[in-house]
Amino acid sequence: MKKALITGVNGQDGSYLAEYLVSYGYHVVGGLRSGTNRKDHSHNIKGIEFVDIDFTSQAKINELLLAVKPTEIYNFAAYSSGLGMFDDPTGIAEINGVSVARILEGIVSIDSNIKFCQASSSEMFGFVDESPQSEVTRFNPRTPYGAAKLYAHNMVNIYRKHYGVFACSAILYNHESPRRSLKFVTRKIVNAAVSIKYKVTDKLTLDALDVKRDWGFSEDYVRAMHLMLQHHQADDYVIASGIAHTVRDVCQIAFDHIGLDYRKFVEVAQSSSRAPETLVLVGDSSKARETLGWEPSLEFADLIRMMVDAEMKIFN
Repeated sequence: MKKALITGVNGQDGSYLAEYLVSYGYHVVGGLRSGTNRKDHSHNIKGIEFVDIDFTSQAKINELLLAVKPTEIYNFAAYSSGLGMFDDPTGIAEINGVSVARILEGIVSIDSNIKFCQASSSEMFGFVDESPQSEVTRFNPRTPYGAAKLYAHNMVNIYRKHYGVFACSAILYNHESPRRSLKFVTRKIVNAAVSIKYKVTDKLTLDALDVKRDWGFSEDYVRAMHLMLQHHQADDYVIASGIAHTVRDVCQIAFDHIGLDYRKFVEVAQSSSRAPETLVLVGDSSKARETLGWEPSLEFADLIRMMVDAEMKIFN
């Protein structure tokens, strides 16, 4: 039986991957930071074992690997990529960056046969020179979050090439689901639409409507990460839909789905000074599609409608 250690299992991606791997017969061990309430984050997945992880200690990570003996590790542990990308830069560097080096060092020290997949981010591209972006596009992060993710991404490459570790990076573009936090604009819009429908609130204020992003479905993206570790050769892959949509598109689809005209309820903050983007963060995932046979299963509009339906159930 394969055994997977999933760090950050309490998040959107970690929970979807845990469900997916359990369905394939894996023994799944979910890693949580000490003090996390495990009952709140199981998403009713049966058969998951939970362990505490101290990402600040090399010795503790080594002890964990010795105890768990995973065949695969998927790392989702990170500070949020939502509104907090500038919050606590040193903490972000520690958890999003240095802790990845510690896990990789633990693999080399404890069992070099362990396969590792890092959840990298399109935020590493930052101020982009070209669009769409691929695995060979130059990185130029513009936030502490993106910079820390880039450090981790580089360490994955170093440990793969220098130490021979089967280590991969999934360069993930924006991916959503009903489990997305309210810190993120898609869930914020969906929640507001349903709140307005039920007259809990009467308007939604956003910073901008014409910002474009490449949005996909979380469950599709973690499936790609699993495919990466089943391939015969470790490598890095852009995981993206390849299609950019605006925040306005999210509003229109979400409000239309419940019979409302978003233009009557959504306004742009007068204090917003968001600079226009000359080039859009949109991913070229042709390498993953051709090499791994990966394809997204859910279209953007269907994803937003699914999120609205899930939000309606919460209100009901």
